[in-house]
Amino acid sequence: MDSRDTAPDSWELEEDAEAPAAAGLQTAFANLNVNARPFVPNVNAVEFVPTFFQSSPTETTVSDGPAEIVASMEVVADTVAPMENGGTEADMTREEDTWEQKGEPGEGEPGGGGGEVLGAGGPCGEGADGIEDETMMIMEEEEEEIPLPKVAPAQPDAPKKEHVNVVFIGHVDAGKSTIGGQIMYLTGMVEKRTLEKYEREAKEKNRETWYLSWALDTNQEERDKGKTVEVGRAYFETEKKHFTILDAPGHKSFVPNMIGGASQADLAVLVISARKGEFETGFEKGGQTREHAMLAKTAGVKHLIVLVNKMDDPTVNWSLDRYEECKEKLVPFLKKVGFNPKKDIHFMPCSGLTGANLKDPVPDCPWYTGLPFISHLDSLPSFTRSSEGPIRLPIVDKYKDMGTVILGKLESGSIGKGQTLVMMPNRHTVEVLSLLSDEMETDDAVPGENLKLRLKGIEEEEILPGFILCNAENLCHSGRTFDAQIVIIEHKSIICPGYNAVLHIHTCIEEVQITALICLVDKKSGEKSKTRPRFVKQDQVCIARLRAAGTICLETFKDFPQMGRFTLRDEGKTIAIGKVLKLVPEKD
Repeated sequence: MDSRDTAPDSWELEEDAEAPAAAGLQTAFANLNVNARPFVPNVNAVEFVPTFFQSSPTETTVSDGPAEIVASMEVVADTVAPMENGGTEADMTREEDTWEQKGEPGEGEPGGGGGEVLGAGGPCGEGADGIEDETMMIMEEEEEEIPLPKVAPAQPDAPKKEHVNVVFIGHVDAGKSTIGGQIMYLTGMVEKRTLEKYEREAKEKNRETWYLSWALDTNQEERDKGKTVEVGRAYFETEKKHFTILDAPGHKSFVPNMIGGASQADLAVLVISARKGEFETGFEKGGQTREHAMLAKTAGVKHLIVLVNKMDDPTVNWSLDRYEECKEKLVPFLKKVGFNPKKDIHFMPCSGLTGANLKDPVPDCPWYTGLPFISHLDSLPSFTRSSEGPIRLPIVDKYKDMGTVILGKLESGSIGKGQTLVMMPNRHTVEVLSLLSDEMETDDAVPGENLKLRLKGIEEEEILPGFILCNAENLCHSGRTFDAQIVIIEHKSIICPGYNAVLHIHTCIEEVQITALICLVDKKSGEKSKTRPRFVKQDQVCIARLRAAGTICLETFKDFPQMGRFTLRDEGKTIAIGKVLKLVPEKD
């Protein structure tokens, strides 16, 4: 703890201490080795090792300083009146300065060499040894308490890595969270020690294969049931890119959460289980493999990687026949959803639990000649994003933390610290106090980044997920009534005007009613019918007028695709997908 933050037992003691200290210090200064090199904490040490144990000549000169200081301080210790805190103020500030200049978080332990400075410079107390022990203990406690970010901060002049948001989708228990956890471990984002702790805890619950998923499923309920509920967030870096993992829930009850995750993604990873019986259940009518792939396409994901997981399972044993069987069943469906099998889809086998084919190729699998998963992600072409456009940031979540904090992905435009923006649809003017991109503070952000913004001028209660942050010169459109082209995907009976469903558009969820059916559209030729249909049924395409229960932010698909596509859901099923064609102004 900082010496400036704690008060001594009594202020009188503090003042009286100065006179004898001044006299004693004269003799102490005479004994000091003035030519000693200044002490530099060794931040690269894996664990705290006193520098006098290191043998290289340069290091020994450094260690002379603190050793002699400790010796001379023992002399002073008797003359100086006892004080509550260890180091002097100057020591503290000097230590903070060196940490700011030298310290790169993630290289070595958080308390790297700092303990020595405090131990060496502690001139007061009942003898320097006692204080050294105390400070060592305090340092150890601090080491455990402060988890520093694992990625060394980029140099200011280094070019910014491209941000890519990857959503993991697929049927429940296909292994999405496990693969996410394994990737974080392989890229060094989760320490081995943490995973060993998870493994012990999982073993106690007889769930030892779940421990990797706990890196992303942080909620107690998620860990007990082994099912992801909310979209987990984490990030990792490769040589060229910075990836944000969005771990979507696979259970059909939590599909609305999954849509929110997919709407932030640039790239989807469809995880399917190769285990006998599991692939079939995930792919049948009630399974989530089909629905998730379709929702990802609707959410605007252009590229899909299909990971055939659990290839190490005894029923599969890296069998090429099983891999091809899964591939044959999936390709026609993905083609029907709108992915191009040659350009947009890439298949690869892997094992999430063992980490096979995620970072390194697998000897058990000679027939797969492509790149492993992480290398493949790195080799993908860059996404084209313009930072020139209007600012659009759909809000995914909000909470209170020293002000109002919002989360979301910047779809277009660029945001800077201190900028004044407008929150739509309630037209609140807000100021950006600070920007965090994947836990790292930055001054400006470009499209594609997952951001946390701290805002001034708005209360947390006044924000809802689905609101949009935009610049005052170019506000996004908001309204309740709009015309849209809809494809009915799955609905048993007919749909007539007056039908109610739940609309999912970007991060917004709102109840809507189909107020009028305008015309049918021929799937092959694209021709519109001359007469108004009285109803529409499954597999038909129509243009309809929809009216939302409340005001929502939206754009036409032509102007801004990401905020113009939507899905309609009812009774826990996705019944239709569509795009906004025209916004209808409200009649006063």
